[in-house]
Amino acid sequence: MLERFWSAATQGQAMAEGRLDPVDMVEAYLDAAEGRTDVYARLTPERARAEAMAARTRLRGGLARGPLEGIALSWKDLFDTAGIATEAGSQLLAGRVPGTDAEVLQTATLMGTLCLGKTHMTELAFSGLGINPMTATPPNAVTAGLAPGGSSSGAAVSVKLGLAAAAVGSDTGGSVRIPAAWNDLVGLKTTAGRVSTRGVVPLCKRFDTVGPLARTVEDCALVLAAIEGRAAPDLREATLAGTRLLVLDGLPFASAREAPVRGFEAAVKRLEKAGARIERRALPMVGPAMDLSGILFAPEAYGLWAEVIEAAPEKMYPVILQRFRGGADIGAADYVKAWDDLARYRAEWQAAVAGYDAVLVPTAPILPPDAARLLTDPTYFAAENLLALRNTRIGNIFGLCVLTLPTGEPMCGISLMGKPMGEEALCRLGLAAEAALG
Repeated sequence: MLERFWSAATQGQAMAEGRLDPVDMVEAYLDAAEGRTDVYARLTPERARAEAMAARTRLRGGLARGPLEGIALSWKDLFDTAGIATEAGSQLLAGRVPGTDAEVLQTATLMGTLCLGKTHMTELAFSGLGINPMTATPPNAVTAGLAPGGSSSGAAVSVKLGLAAAAVGSDTGGSVRIPAAWNDLVGLKTTAGRVSTRGVVPLCKRFDTVGPLARTVEDCALVLAAIEGRAAPDLREATLAGTRLLVLDGLPFASAREAPVRGFEAAVKRLEKAGARIERRALPMVGPAMDLSGILFAPEAYGLWAEVIEAAPEKMYPVILQRFRGGADIGAADYVKAWDDLARYRAEWQAAVAGYDAVLVPTAPILPPDAARLLTDPTYFAAENLLALRNTRIGNIFGLCVLTLPTGEPMCGISLMGKPMGEEALCRLGLAAEAALG
């Protein structure tokens, strides 16, 4: 059923016009996903079918709740689902069954979307590569044998392989954007604090965000509206004409591989041809702010999980266990000072970019690494993971919303970094950029 590969917006329009039926679509998705235990940790067929029947009734009665009425979504396995295990890719949480849905899932359901199931992810969301031998590692959907990107690995793969219309993931340091880029999708990292994380298994609460992975910018905007329970933004007449875009030189290109840079530069040329004014410069606060990452992320993650981890450390993938334990050595004084310093750097960033519509970087400076080598070479894993996450983490460190788009170079994305809480403006800009990039 080729409709599985349509955008969520296209499916929604067809359903609203009576040309597509949500019950038929959910069966097509469930049939395609059956046996894909490398992508889905667990399917929720009874729920999906019941929700599809309800959506069909509303559509036929002219009572659609929104543009995604009847659209089937996958959910990363850290969003609580009532009566269904939510294990966050970890044996530490095996058998954990929440009593209620996460708030965003409740809201999306009230907006008419369907829950197909829970997708695999990096263990406790603490890696950008998507490798998880403790549960399952989804395949890269573009090139077999490569890492899928994480931590929302199954989320991206479920969309690219036509196993869901769109997906909901989370992003603490790049976990929506890396798998989106490495599977040639669009991904939206929302501003921390914008979308509810109630009922979402945490990693670093001050950096955790919820966001969509989808085929198009429009789909991302529609899914964001659904999980927030509001009307979709008006993206009509989006244009690049007269926009100012800053290519962030310096750190984002350090040690970058040839293909991601080539894809990025070709994309920038197309944006400029479509009317954007491109400027390039490094910003002095970026390096010092990024140097705070080790002080800010791991201590909070370890502080949240130390008791659970140390009760059964043998249940963890050793390289992920090591990442968590790296937070044990950071003192409280250093942690508090780092947040004070970051507040100053964030203010400097906002002043420096105030005149730009977005700041551009390659989404990841590397292509997805070889999955088999990552499993056998811990040193390689650590080095590739840090490099994979470097550019995306800029958006988290500075508290921005960020949209990644395919460049046309396989598995290479371009990121548009917007202003805090500026998702609507960013999606309008992203729609125009998407058209220019083809």
